[in-house]
Amino acid sequence: MKYMLMMNTPTGGAYQVATWPKKDLQAHIGFMMNFAKKLGAAGELVGAEGLAGPDQAKRVRAGEDGKPITDGVFPESKEFLAGYWIVEVDSPERAYAIAAEASAAPGPGGKPLNLSIEVRQVMSGPPPDTM
Repeated sequence: MKYMLMMNTPTGGAYQVATWPKKDLQAHIGFMMNFAKKLGAAGELVGAEGLAGPDQAKRVRAGEDGKPITDGVFPESKEFLAGYWIVEVDSPERAYAIAAEASAAPGPGGKPLNLSIEVRQVMSGPPPDTM
């Protein structure tokens, strides 16, 4: 089963890495790189990416002529998606364990961030009862 693990962080909260001391940022990035290597070596990692901040986000929809209409930036958001992992594991419990480990990534002073990680199964197709 595939799961998407989404790291959400409060806007203006603990995950403002640009303001961290260099050694704390390096420790955090090192943790994330080692975490990805560990999941990859176990054959569980499908993909992972960190995302740009919400100050660079746009919402896009098709206009009546099909051309994109953009809206944003949305600084009033309470939290934002900082990054994600897609993992392939045997059970939801394993996905939850991976999410808990990611949540404990080090922050300033090495203290675990304990950020919220949303875990959702990646669907491979529509539910059978809809076809």
